[in-house]
Amino acid sequence: MAEIKLATEVRTEFGKGAARRIRRADKVPAVVYGHGAEPVHVTLPGHEVLLALRTANVLIGLEIDGKDALVIPKAVQRHPLKGTIEHVDLLTVKRGEKVQVEIAVH
Repeated sequence: MAEIKLATEVRTEFGKGAARRIRRADKVPAVVYGHGAEPVHVTLPGHEVLLALRTANVLIGLEIDGKDALVIPKAVQRHPLKGTIEHVDLLTVKRGEKVQVEIAVH
């Protein structure tokens, strides 16, 4: 499975106003959590995230404060009319770890 690398920025502002400013700058607010670590709020580049999430159950490599993290998307919130990505929840995984994912059957 291919891994996609994305640049991140750690967020210090929270709330509706901050999220709207992030989206206006063509970025996506996200949160990274898992493996007992504290949640980290980050900002991801909008277009790259949109392209990465086209693949189901994609592995995404992030660099957060100088540390590398391997994540998979757990929940993606989209705008109901525009279809743009509003927020992403990312779950930390480790290489070689087994994870359960849902696969849509059409």
